[in-house]
Amino acid sequence: RRRLSSALSVTLLAAGCAIAPPPPRAAIPPPAQRATALLEERAREITDLRTLADVSVQRGTERYRVRGVILAKAPSSVRFEALSPLGPPLLVATIHDGRITAYDATTNVATVGPATAETAARLLNLPLEPEDLVGVLTGRPVPPRDVREAELMPADGNGSSLNLVGTVNTQRVWMDLETGVVRELLVAGGRGDARIMFRRDPTGALTGFDVSAGMGLIRSDVRYENPVFGAGLREEQFVFTPPKSAKVREIR
Repeated sequence: RRRLSSALSVTLLAAGCAIAPPPPRAAIPPPAQRATALLEERAREITDLRTLADVSVQRGTERYRVRGVILAKAPSSVRFEALSPLGPPLLVATIHDGRITAYDATTNVATVGPATAETAARLLNLPLEPEDLVGVLTGRPVPPRDVREAELMPADGNGSSLNLVGTVNTQRVWMDLETGVVRELLVAGGRGDARIMFRRDPTGALTGFDVSAGMGLIRSDVRYENPVFGAGLREEQFVFTPPKSAKVREIR
């Protein structure tokens, strides 16, 4: 049961737990404005994603695998199901309509709460707004909702990058400044960082991503199988009601 919960947290990109006060706002130079606008434009091109996913997780000395289904719909809906060899999913988690619901079938316990960065940090160990999570799963990270600072960083071994400071976290995005294709993302917030490296085929299509979090103590490889973008997912596919027999825990 503990492994299923860990798999959910890492599949949805583990990061820090505490939310720092927002920094003051600063003037944004034109080059950083253009890069930020390109990032936003690329993110708007994706409406939804449906894919099978194989997840390999290493947490300390433990290593295990889980196979699941990921649904993501812009701007802020996500559904993850950990598949069982037989019968219904072992675990279901949804973020939709401003709410988080996570149901563990092995314990018959559902945890629910508002879909805010603070609640996500407590429940899923990631200080990400729902829009940010959709951006990561689709390989189209979105700038923070309220950018306080933005700066183009000198190119390093990973190429050019854009540093974005928001009210909840700081994102460093390694991207092609001409096409807007994102290669890598570093999210800093709370007590730890999460580094996401996007995997793409020769055409640039997303095939998954790698995650390193908790100062490298948590590592995960997520590989997509037959991902479908623009599948026309419906709102009701992100609505999940736990069984009446489930014990419900509310996070406020």
